[in-house]
Amino acid sequence: MRRTLGTGTSSRTLRTRRTALVAAGLVAALAAGASAAPAFAAPASASAASPAPVSAKATFAKVTSGPDAEALSAALAGLPDHDATAALLRVGGDGSWRGTAGVRDVRTGAPALENARFRAGSVTKVVTAAIVLQLAAEGRIDLDGTVQRYLPGLLTEDFEPITVRQLLNYTSGLRPGASLGDTVEEGFAHRFETLTPRQVVAASVAKGPAYAPGTRQTYGNIHYTVLGLLIEKVTGDSYAHQAQVRIFRPLGMRHSSFPAAGDTGIHGPHNRGYDWIDGKLVDVTDWNMTDRFAAGDLISTTADLERFLVGLFRGRVVPEPQLSEMFTLPDVPGAQFGAALERIKLNGKVVWGKGGSRPGYTAAIAATRDLSRTLVYSVNSTDAKGDGQQAAAERFAFPAFNR
Repeated sequence: MRRTLGTGTSSRTLRTRRTALVAAGLVAALAAGASAAPAFAAPASASAASPAPVSAKATFAKVTSGPDAEALSAALAGLPDHDATAALLRVGGDGSWRGTAGVRDVRTGAPALENARFRAGSVTKVVTAAIVLQLAAEGRIDLDGTVQRYLPGLLTEDFEPITVRQLLNYTSGLRPGASLGDTVEEGFAHRFETLTPRQVVAASVAKGPAYAPGTRQTYGNIHYTVLGLLIEKVTGDSYAHQAQVRIFRPLGMRHSSFPAAGDTGIHGPHNRGYDWIDGKLVDVTDWNMTDRFAAGDLISTTADLERFLVGLFRGRVVPEPQLSEMFTLPDVPGAQFGAALERIKLNGKVVWGKGGSRPGYTAAIAATRDLSRTLVYSVNSTDAKGDGQQAAAERFAFPAFNR
């Protein structure tokens, strides 16, 4: 259970002193873990990071029907703590609220950057779905067309026909592909290695189908890895360049990109990411994410993702009727996802969104269908691939969609 955080109501002098103490505690943990073996394990207690309240830099335009500003401020107060070193938050719609808290680097204690770039993880899937649906609107892809048609030889004869729509809504029946580590513990030692999308898919195919296409919904990266290959085959261009010319440039997303193969860094201003490994806080910012490809390789900012979210929901990215695919659940038991987007209910509101995480980073975009409330956040979670993603959602999404 995530502990309740303080509200950060102490004086500026006390806050400054506490900030220094928290940063010092985290630096000590990081220094101790600088040469740590790549074994992921939660620390025995939260005292390792010596969490204490610090101020959260935030502005809020008060609107009667707006978000719960007090709860959002409380959610940001106390950073950095044992569970996160920084957080960036943007709420829009019928009220606006911006928040930034924590530190950019635990060694220096420098304050977190509100314009920081970060790894957005599976939020990437929404970009991928948008490109595929654009191609469908252009008549270059038939959503009822099959993988076997567009990517001949990718699947073996063991597989029944799998449609593009079934890839989009996670009902393809493909099993998970190859990975350099399913946990931070396993992946840390391999973080500078390269695993190509083709290798990822080949490992999935070798396992055979999990179930008949269109009969179940199973969320996973593999569906969108194949979609990335599909985009490249149909366009004769790289997935990353198609994202630039179709999504980023038209929307003015100047700080969004996909790293080149083998590139391990986040270029431009960013808050460093950390994870508890073998009970020590370790810097995990630099990591080769090639294997995540069209399923989770995006680097962006909260401002860029807000532009994308609003543009998408307003039909400026994908036209109707293709856009409706994102908000249509497949007719299978327990379906929660349309094309990339998940349907959830928060504080009585139906919300569509997508979260994602990579080591050291967790992010999310979400909105009501009419854009009366929008949310984008990035949290430098120290357990992003464990409980950190859900904890961040509970900490920020609930108050953002309150009232």
